[in-house]
Amino acid sequence: MTLHRLLVRLTAAAVFVLGGCTTVDIGAPPAVERGARWALLPIMNHTETPQAGLRAEVIVDGVLRANGVAGLRRYPAGLNNESLFEPLERKQFDAALAWARGAGARYALAGAVDEWRYKVGIDGEPAVGVTLQVIDVPTGEVVWSAAGGKTGWSREALSAVAQKLIRQLLQPVIGAAR
Repeated sequence: MTLHRLLVRLTAAAVFVLGGCTTVDIGAPPAVERGARWALLPIMNHTETPQAGLRAEVIVDGVLRANGVAGLRRYPAGLNNESLFEPLERKQFDAALAWARGAGARYALAGAVDEWRYKVGIDGEPAVGVTLQVIDVPTGEVVWSAAGGKTGWSREALSAVAQKLIRQLLQPVIGAAR
């Protein structure tokens, strides 16, 4: 094998490895009651992308239900005031947690989206950053958390990259809740 071919192969391998990078910090599986009632609270949008939090919520809801987390309820739509001009995050979160208590939920899943975009450049790779938390609803205590960021390939859908990341982050919760 010539040096040129070796360099081409090494470069191709490096591009393959770096093309879909993921960084995650995931807490140990939470000690939750199996079969408990769950609530999905608002996922806050800390990006410049309109409705990124709502998009993440739909994916979280789908991943949890598809993986057997029963008894999941979503907060009422009127409690989400996602706006580019007047963020009401703390007030919105408190109202959603109060709703979860009133709905009899034992655990709630909340979070934030920190990145939700296609990177600028020739390839335009999708990039997603998400944090998630499981909250003990009666006490308001965070019992589990995870954070992660993932980039995909230039022809990959942003929602597909988000779904892969969210599924990876939620694995400990799914295993504990079923």
